[in-house]
Amino acid sequence: MNVKELVAQATAQLTEAGVSFGHGTTNAADEAAWLVLHALGLPLDTGLSDEDVESNRPVAPEEYARAATLLGARISTRKPAAYLTQEAWLQGVPFYVDERVIVPRSLIAELLVDGSIDYWLQESTHHVLDLCTGNGSLGILAAMVYPDVEVTGADISMDALAVARINVDKHQMQNRVKLLESDGLKAIPGVFDLVLCNPPYVNAKSMAALPAEYLAEPFIALDGNQAGGSGDGMDFIRTLLAELPPKLSEDGVLVLEIGNERAYFEAAFPGLEVVWLETSAGEDQVLLLTLDALARFQQH
Repeated sequence: MNVKELVAQATAQLTEAGVSFGHGTTNAADEAAWLVLHALGLPLDTGLSDEDVESNRPVAPEEYARAATLLGARISTRKPAAYLTQEAWLQGVPFYVDERVIVPRSLIAELLVDGSIDYWLQESTHHVLDLCTGNGSLGILAAMVYPDVEVTGADISMDALAVARINVDKHQMQNRVKLLESDGLKAIPGVFDLVLCNPPYVNAKSMAALPAEYLAEPFIALDGNQAGGSGDGMDFIRTLLAELPPKLSEDGVLVLEIGNERAYFEAAFPGLEVVWLETSAGEDQVLLLTLDALARFQQH
């Protein structure tokens, strides 16, 4: 059996097992390639076509055993592949992950890298807050994209911050990205020109229907109903928008990810003027909010 054939076999096994995707891949073929290449110690960009040398080389028995073990764990535990490999990639950048953090997949990463939010930034944009930083990936990407900014990564979870510290050190961002424990904005000093936030926003109905792979992630990072609200998933966001104005500079903006919850967001904040940003998942997943628009909303 060669590498390509092993990936095909793994694809069939994942398909038959009915696992769910969405933590770095969207289909069985990509997930199988990820797991097999990781098990064989090969780069994730290894070509798997008939013309690629690595694709056609025989798989040694010990390599097959490693791949089978990893694939078996993926199927039996239903843990996301990122937890099993302890690595996730975001916009081509590798990050360490484990069960202490949500698997990074924020669409905000796209907007940072492709320059989609640059129009709303100023020459004076120097202070960036990555709220609900998780493993620190968005804050680190912001520091990579904008070499003149200083980033604060904040999270309520000390476990998440421990993982973020691993990634800050991994990418040698110790002088650019500082980490802070905070429940929302409560313990965060200073004023920011850009706030990035991928908060818990899943509504109660969706939480009840999540596949096992998502239930393997920290509950607190997903469930948007922890303040005892109506179950619409907007509890954290309500508090954030109420407390945000003093934390934004005059030209400051918030970039907020809400996933598939646009209807709930608009019902919770009727009349709030936001800019919906186009991503690979459409124009309903990430929004941009200016201080002026937030101020007008709060005056009514």
